[in-house]
Parts: sequence; C-alpha cells; structure tokens
Amino acid sequence: MSHLILVVDDDDTTRHMLRLILQFAGYEVIEATDGLKALAQVAAHQPDALILDVMMPNMDGLTVCRTLRAQPETADLCIIILSAVAEEESVGANLYLRKPMNPNDLIAHLEELLPHSAESD
Repeated sequence: MSHLILVVDDDDTTRHMLRLILQFAGYEVIEATDGLKALAQVAAHQPDALILDVMMPNMDGLTVCRTLRAQPETADLCIIILSAVAEEESVGANLYLRKPMNPNDLIAHLEELLPHSAESD
C-alpha cells in the first residue's frame, strides 16, 4: 500500500507539478488550496504526510503546522514545508525545503521520513 500525501498550495501549477512528481514515485495524492481546507483534508483522510506551502489565503502554512502539532492525533504527522519564503521560525515541521526544489530530493526526503511498508529482504 502506498503512502497518502496531502499537497497544500494555493498555486495550481505547483500543486499539479507536485502531484505528478509524487504519483510517478508511487504515492497517492490529495490536494488542498489553503490552510483551512488542509485541516479538513487531514481530518477526513488522515494522510501520511503533508507538503505545505507557507503563504496561502485563509490560513497560512505555519499556522497549519502549529495547529497539527498541538493536536495529539496529528502531533507526529510528517510535515514538509515547501516555500519560496525564507523562514527562520521553527514551527515543528520535519523538514523545510525552498522552492524551487529538486524533485529527486523531495522524494528522497519523503522516503527517509515515512515508515516503510513491510518488505521482504
């Protein structure tokens, strides 16, 4: 079973690009266009990881990250912040990547951060 990744970005092109990269790597992908919709998607689908933009309407990515970390059921959720904004503030994300990012680096980081399915060696 593949991991479910929630991509949260208000830019349609960025979301589409991330969806293609992640699906090509074998991940299932759902999307949200702002922080409030992201919280609703997390509650409804319980994704394995979030790739989260910072600057978005309705609720920014930093607030989403803080909100998820404050709730026991989502405190350990894998969160990767992907933003063009240089952000020094620590909000508890597992990783902070700058746009533009290398797709291979993103996949490598996800593979490091997400638990692996049972595999036979």
